[in-house]
Parts: sequence; structure tokens; C-alpha cells
Amino acid sequence: MKKLDIPALEIFVAAVEEKSLSKAAERENLVTSAASKRVAELERHLGRTLLHRHGRGVEPTSAGALLYQRAKAILRSVQLTEQAINGYSLNGQAKIRLASNPSTILQFLPGVMGRFLAGRSDVSVDLLEGHSYDIPRMVAEASVDIGIYHADHPVPGVASFPFRRDRVGLVVPVGHALANRTELFLEDALDYDLLGYFPRHSLDQFLAYAGQTLSRPPNVKLQVSNFETRCRMIREGLGIGVVPEGIARHYLASMGLVLLRLRDDWAERQFYVCVRDTAQLARPVDELLKALTAPESPAP
Repeated sequence: MKKLDIPALEIFVAAVEEKSLSKAAERENLVTSAASKRVAELERHLGRTLLHRHGRGVEPTSAGALLYQRAKAILRSVQLTEQAINGYSLNGQAKIRLASNPSTILQFLPGVMGRFLAGRSDVSVDLLEGHSYDIPRMVAEASVDIGIYHADHPVPGVASFPFRRDRVGLVVPVGHALANRTELFLEDALDYDLLGYFPRHSLDQFLAYAGQTLSRPPNVKLQVSNFETRCRMIREGLGIGVVPEGIARHYLASMGLVLLRLRDDWAERQFYVCVRDTAQLARPVDELLKALTAPESPAP
């Protein structure tokens, strides 16, 4: 017996949902005659009338209604199979797509990824850099398998797990008027030019988030996203800047900079790891999720 044809099932499902062969054809990028032919061939193959055709369009027969439900399950299974296969590279090696914000990539991932990939010659990881506000959407849409973002609370629509916490601080050059301070609120630094790229990635988003703690917007003449470049600009006297403390410490001595602790509540950040659905993770993705959410090893 000839097996069911997937393209025919797709156009049949579309016809039932659109209640029209012409609209189904448009949805599946076919001409109407080709869509009609595929449904007719499906009816001949099964020996049953599947669609009532009338002036207003089409509707399923009882047999067609049953096939519609089964066809939906079949097509969903095919889609999940294709997604699972896409998790492997052309040579059959397991491939994990991981999206993360820059702070996490620099501060936390090297050690975790080094331990995870050790001894796993059959796994590769595509590490993509993204903004925290965008990464949960990428996971929800299955553009990536795992995402890491920072937020005050877990984002709805994905399964999120606590990852790490960090703080951002204020970096100034040695000799700056603020350099003798050990801590301050950002409000105390508003008389000085700031190099942009704040938590929440843009000045407008940052002000919407932390504006109630500031009496006026900071004076931003230059936006610099790269952390090292931002520190170099600070060294050259182009402004002072907000930088994650763990990253800033790498540049203090070599660039003649001072790190001041910010007392603002928003200066502390919570990072989350998220996946689309924990019940449908491929084994390598599940293993990486467990590695990322494992308790931190104590510092030696």
C-alpha cells in the first residue's frame, strides 16, 4: 500500500483550516489546481471523500475530520524530527545553539564551557552574542536551544533557571575627581560625561528602568558597547562609564583606572538560563543545561 504523502497532508490540513482550497494553496505557495490535485490524489489513495466542496469553499467529511486530527499529529511529529536533526552538524555531530549576553560570555562561560566540552568530542556549541531583552524570544522561537539573559524576574514563555549574579560599577581614570571615592550612587556622578551602553543596553531603556533613581538624565556623548574599548576611552578622558565589576578588574592596573562600587539597587544583576521546554530537550542540550545550572564550585 502506498504511504501517505506529507505534502498532500499539509495541503489537506491547510484546506480544512482555511475552509478554502484557494486560500490553502496560497498558504502553501501552490497554485489552486495543484492543491486540488493533491487532495484528489489523497482521496483516491484512501478511497474516501475527505472534503465537501461547495460554493463557499470546503469542509471536511467525517472521514476528513478524523484524518485532519491524525494529520496534525503526523505533521507535528515530522516538524519535531526535523528540529531534532537540525541539532546536528553536517557530519552528524551534535550541535547546540547557545545565545548569551556579552557580560556572561566574558565573565562566566569560559570555565563552564571548558568543563562541559572536556571529553565530549561528539558535541559542538555555536555561541551567539545577543541582548538580554531579545534572548528569551530567540529561545521561544527555537532560533537557539539555550539562552542566558539578565532580568529582575524570569521572563514568561520560556523555562528559566537561576544562573549567576554580578554587579556593575563605575569606572573612572586615576586622578579623576571621583577617584578617591570607594562607593557612590550614579546620581553623584551626573556632573561628569558618561560613556554610554548601560544595563538594558540603550540610554532610553536604562532610564525607563532606573530613571526614578536619577534627578536628570546623564550626559552621554559617546556610546561604546565593547567593554575593553570603553575602558580605553575612559583612560583617554572621554568620560566615565558603567562596567561589570568582574570585567572592569581586568583593565584597572594596565589602564590606570579606578573601580567605584555603585550603591544603586539596579547595579546588582540576576542572570537566568532558559530553554523552550525541558520535556523536549535533546540529550546534549539537557546535559549543557545541567552543567549551566549546577552549583558553582568554590573558589580555590
